[in-house]
Amino acid sequence: MRKANGEQNMKREFYQNIVIATDGSENTQRAVSYGIEIAKLSGATVHALYVVNTSSTISENWTAGKETIYEVMRNDGEKAVSKVKKIGEASGLEVREVVLDGYPSNEIINFAENNDIDLIVMGTLGKTGLDRLLIGSVAEKVVRGSKVPVMVVRGKEQS
Repeated sequence: MRKANGEQNMKREFYQNIVIATDGSENTQRAVSYGIEIAKLSGATVHALYVVNTSSTISENWTAGKETIYEVMRNDGEKAVSKVKKIGEASGLEVREVVLDGYPSNEIINFAENNDIDLIVMGTLGKTGLDRLLIGSVAEKVVRGSKVPVMVVRGKEQS
């Protein structure tokens, strides 16, 4: 059965690759849900992305325990993207797990721009109390710096 021309044009406008940036916190769960729903509607591949913040968390001056701290943060990242993968696959989506090291906003932007990403979906990343007042510094920097469209989803407890 042949599709009407309008259907074909509409299909091209849908997202093909979506990044869902997560830090594993409760703040990002609503963003994960939104990202999964958009991916389901458009048939997109989801790239679950976590960035281990090695820029400020692990000081160059630290020696003792540096590797242990890094491994804990890396493990947290793997758990966070695995959770997104589980949710996405339960919805019939292809989900790729990506854990990167670096400065979160830079890594999210660079990944999106270098991997043919159509949309970045993120919560107000971070586990600080300031998120109630601010959009979140990582999310704000991604919105300001990204050439790829960004959807920022506030957590449920935020107004």
